[in-house]
Amino acid sequence: MAEIVPAQYQPALPLEKLIIPDGAAGAGDRMELDVLIVGAGPAGLACAIELARLAKADGAELNIGVLEKAEALGEHSLSGAVVNPRAFRELFPDVKDEDFPFRQTVTRESVYLLTQRGKFRLPTPPTMHNRSFYIASLCEIVRWLGAKAEELGVNVFTGFPAAQLLTRESTVAGVRTAPAGLDRQGNPTPGGTAPNDLVAKVTALAEGTRGLLAQAWCQWQHVPSENPQIFALGVKELWETKQTLDRVIHTLGWPLPKDAFGGSFVYPLEPNLIALGLVVGLDYRDAALDVHVLLQQFKHHPLMREFLAGGEMVEWGAKTIPEGGFYSLPQRRAGDGVVLLGDAAGFVDVPSLKGIHYAMQSGIYAGRAILQNLKNGTKLTEYDRLVNASYIARDLYRTRNMRLAFRDGFYLGGLQAGLMTLTGGRFPGGKYEMHADADVPRTLRFAPTRPSGVSKVDAVFKSGNSTRDSIPSHLIAAQDVSGDVARFYSHVCPAGVYEATENGLRINAPNCVDCKATDVLGPRWTPREGGSGPRYKRM
Repeated sequence: MAEIVPAQYQPALPLEKLIIPDGAAGAGDRMELDVLIVGAGPAGLACAIELARLAKADGAELNIGVLEKAEALGEHSLSGAVVNPRAFRELFPDVKDEDFPFRQTVTRESVYLLTQRGKFRLPTPPTMHNRSFYIASLCEIVRWLGAKAEELGVNVFTGFPAAQLLTRESTVAGVRTAPAGLDRQGNPTPGGTAPNDLVAKVTALAEGTRGLLAQAWCQWQHVPSENPQIFALGVKELWETKQTLDRVIHTLGWPLPKDAFGGSFVYPLEPNLIALGLVVGLDYRDAALDVHVLLQQFKHHPLMREFLAGGEMVEWGAKTIPEGGFYSLPQRRAGDGVVLLGDAAGFVDVPSLKGIHYAMQSGIYAGRAILQNLKNGTKLTEYDRLVNASYIARDLYRTRNMRLAFRDGFYLGGLQAGLMTLTGGRFPGGKYEMHADADVPRTLRFAPTRPSGVSKVDAVFKSGNSTRDSIPSHLIAAQDVSGDVARFYSHVCPAGVYEATENGLRINAPNCVDCKATDVLGPRWTPREGGSGPRYKRM
C-alpha cells in the first residue's frame, strides 16, 4: 500500500526570518524592560509573579512585561484539566486550596478499556491516581494568575504576538511583535500598525506547546535533545448536560486503531457541565486518521450516550501536547539572555497526564534564576540547575520510556509500561529511540466518510474564533502539494483549515485555532495579528 512521509513535504523552519538583529529596520515603537516574558500561560505568569514578589522583598524595582497573543487572558489556553496543586501551594503559601481557581476536588475516578459497544473497567494505573487533585479550567486559572501578577505591578500586554527574536550576537535581546491590519496579500492598510520591538535584559520564552521562538532559538544555538520532541493532538468539548457525572473518567482503546497512542478524558466541572476530549499521538500510521472525527464517534459510545443525552455542546477547542518526556527535553533550557519554560521546553508527564504544575514550577525556578542574574550576575544556567535538581526532572526521568514504549503498538506498549511502573522506570534500562512525528510513514487508504456529530465548521464557531476573513495567511506550505498530501493535511487539522481540491491544497487560514498540529506534520505555523484565533472562555 502506498505511503507518504510528512517530513518530505514540510517546509524548513524560516530561521532567517525568525532571528534578526536588534535594531533591524521595520519596527514602530520600541519599549525597554528589565524582563520580558513571552506567553501569559501558567509558566509565564508564575515566572512573573515569583520574580515580582522576590524583587519587592529585595527592595528592587523591576520593569516586568508579559506578552500574550490572545485578545484577553486565557482565550488561547486549553487543557483537560486535572491539576496537581503543588506549584500553586509553593507560589501562594498563604492561600488555601479552596481559594484557588479550581472547580472541584477529584473524589472518584474510573479507567475503562473500550470496544465499539462495550467497556471493561480497569484498575487505575498508579501514575494516573488523581484523588485529592482538582478539576479546573485552564482559562480560569490563567485569568486568576494574570490578576495576581498585575496586583504585583507586572505589565500584561494582551493582543501582541511575538514573531521574531531580537539578538545581539549570541544573546537574545528581546522580541519583535507581529504587524496588525495587513490585507490578504500582506500589505499595510490605513488602519494597520507596524510591529513593535520589546527589548529586555532577560527574555523568558513561555509560548506553550510547539513554541515558534523556542524552536528557533534551539536551532539557532544548536541545542539538541536526545530524542526529537513528539506531540499529541487533543480535541476538547464542553457540554451542558442533563445528567450529573460524579467522577473523573479516562478511556483507552476504541475508537483509536491499535497502532495509535491515546485515549479520552471526561471531567465534571459543575453538576451539569462536563469537559470531554480525545488525545491522539501524532505518530499514528493511518493518513486518514482524524482526531476530531474520532471524538464525534466516541460520543456515540454507550458510556457517553447516557451522560450526553439531552445535552448541548457549548464550547470546542484543540491544541497539541508535547509527549516526548525526559529524553526530548532540550539539552539546556537557558542561554545568553533567555530561558525556556513550560510546554515550550517540554515539561509534560504523559503517564500522569500532567503538565500545568510542571509549567508553573518551571516558571517559579525561572523567576528565582532571573533575579539572581540581574542582581548578582549569576548565569542563567542556574535555572537549568534548579530544574534538574527538582521533582520536574525526577518525575520525567522515572517515566522516561513509558510513552515511548507505545511506538510498538497498544498492547505491547501497555505491557512494557506496566513493567516500567512496577520497577520505578528501571525496566528495560537505556533509552527508547524515537523518530520525529513527521518522519513516521503514513499509509494512504482514504475512504469516503459519513459526517456525524459536530462539523469542523461548527466546531470553529464554538471556539469563539473571530479572526477577520481578510487576514493574510500565517501558514507556510510547500509548493505544488499533491492531492494525497492535501487530504492528509485535511484530516490532521481539526478546524477545517486545509482542503484537498482538484487543484491541490486550499488553505482557509482564518479557521485556524492555533493548535499547531500541522506545524508538527506539515505547513508551518507563524504568528498573525494579535487577537486572532480562538476566544476560549472555560477550556
